[in-house]
Amino acid sequence: MLMPKIYEAIIRHNSNSSSYSRGEDYYHRGAIADLKRRGNLILAAVEGSEATPYQVNVTFDAGGITSACCSCPYDYDGWCKHIVAALLAYSHEPERIEERPTLEELLNRLNHSQTQQLLQELANKKPEIIDEIDYFVNSINSMGTPKAATKQPYSRRSEIDLGAFRSQVKRILRDGLAELESGSEENGSFTEELIDVIEKAVEFAENGDGNNAIAILETITTAYAQEADELEDYGAESYEISESLDKAWSEAILSTELDEGEIVDLQVMLESWHDQTSFNFGMSLTALVQGWDEESLQQVLKGDHQAKIWPDHRPEFANNLTSIRLQILEREGRYKEYLHLAAAEEMKLEYLTQLAALGRVEEAMSAAKIHMDTAETAFALAKILREDGYLSEALEIAQSGLNLSGRCLCEFASWTGDLAQGLGDTSTALRASIIAFNTDPSFSGYNKVQELAGETWLTVKLDLLQVLRNLPRWHAEEEKVNIFLHEELIDDAIAAVKSNTYYASEIVYRVMDAAIPSHPDWVIEQAKLRAELIIDQKKADRYDSAIKWLERVKAGYLQLGQESEWSAYRSQLEAVHRPKRKLMELFKQLK
Repeated sequence: MLMPKIYEAIIRHNSNSSSYSRGEDYYHRGAIADLKRRGNLILAAVEGSEATPYQVNVTFDAGGITSACCSCPYDYDGWCKHIVAALLAYSHEPERIEERPTLEELLNRLNHSQTQQLLQELANKKPEIIDEIDYFVNSINSMGTPKAATKQPYSRRSEIDLGAFRSQVKRILRDGLAELESGSEENGSFTEELIDVIEKAVEFAENGDGNNAIAILETITTAYAQEADELEDYGAESYEISESLDKAWSEAILSTELDEGEIVDLQVMLESWHDQTSFNFGMSLTALVQGWDEESLQQVLKGDHQAKIWPDHRPEFANNLTSIRLQILEREGRYKEYLHLAAAEEMKLEYLTQLAALGRVEEAMSAAKIHMDTAETAFALAKILREDGYLSEALEIAQSGLNLSGRCLCEFASWTGDLAQGLGDTSTALRASIIAFNTDPSFSGYNKVQELAGETWLTVKLDLLQVLRNLPRWHAEEEKVNIFLHEELIDDAIAAVKSNTYYASEIVYRVMDAAIPSHPDWVIEQAKLRAELIIDQKKADRYDSAIKWLERVKAGYLQLGQESEWSAYRSQLEAVHRPKRKLMELFKQLK
């Protein structure tokens, strides 16, 4: 594979300004200790604050970067400084890159006995990989290719300690109740802790151990029911807990083979808890009654297009219950039934992405023309196609998806722009980047559009600037200021901070500093207003901010050549506020 072109605009767009600036500094300082490429993998060692370098791994395809990670603990906003430094080195100094063999190429150099020796040595160091080797070997058919098999879930042999769960839940409820009684509990930590315990039960169900999941959930629900009246008297919000329990019970029930007696017992318990608490177990009771053998459900799973699971009334929880069934079918490798159920329940995202995941790309592409109705669906399908190497198909889906609406549109458009740029489709890259900017304006997005627009930039720029002007005053304030100041549009920058009345705003400081040469009167008026407000309110802890505003008042007067007016104003303030010793000490900075 040819080395992909990694544009600075893409690096900037995927990192915040701080990470980019610090990564650029790392690059110029020569912090890249090692830079090599193995096929579609870029590996770098970047020296940082620790004794050993941080390890950066970047994967790419013909469309550009597909993932980037680093061994550092950074997990905030975009790529870290080490990834930025490594990619800048890759982009600017391709001669530094050491080409190394891929894993496939290395394995091809070994004969049968050498390969066995390698695996044995790896297994001696990491014995847990023997199970992975076992699974792979047993999932190969007679033709020597892996089956579409599903790894069997872990089957627990020992009984779990329900007493430990019971004690933990009672402690959570006791502590939550105590804080509610004292009026200091906002219900957040209490709810989160209990949901964490519920999620442990779900993990058992996901591993095929529905019996233990049911036992844990029974312990949790019983303990809560015993305290429900008192908790609710003190105003405990139970909706999130109720929703979490209902989903967990549904998952556990559908992950377990229950006989008629067990079904009756569970139904009695769920209905009893429903009466004792404000919890709603509608979905889990339905899962219990339907199971997997309900006639209409069986017809749907077999592909009967006329069958309907909900012939009369579709409950509100229908999609959630179907999602749980689909997750279980996927875990068990029952893909045909998965597709039948997803199609019948009009779960378009799940249906299309599963087709693509199964390698049935032509079917997925055809079905997308009919069923793709949101940006979320298009984005998920495009990503799966790209992961499986179908880049042109991924771009085709993405191009269509940009016409759809969805909460992910900005991220989707940005992803599409990067892919299109990597594939050399500048027209689509420009269109996608403009959509991303219009959806969520940013300075990095503005620069990316400029890079792609080429000779049309002057026309495109006018449209982007108008988008910024039409935004609500409070929206994207920092990004608007960055762009307007970059373009030296001082009036627009002033308008962008008009509603910012924060006593110490770095953004307003920046706008004032830029506006002093052309709008000194505005700077004097606004800086006076902010400084005097702090001083008059006797906010001693904010006097340093007042001085910063007064520094800008001074600069405005000096720009107008009115040094005497400034001296008179300063003297007036000193005369009125002389008793404020801390302020007077700070005033010395203004002389």
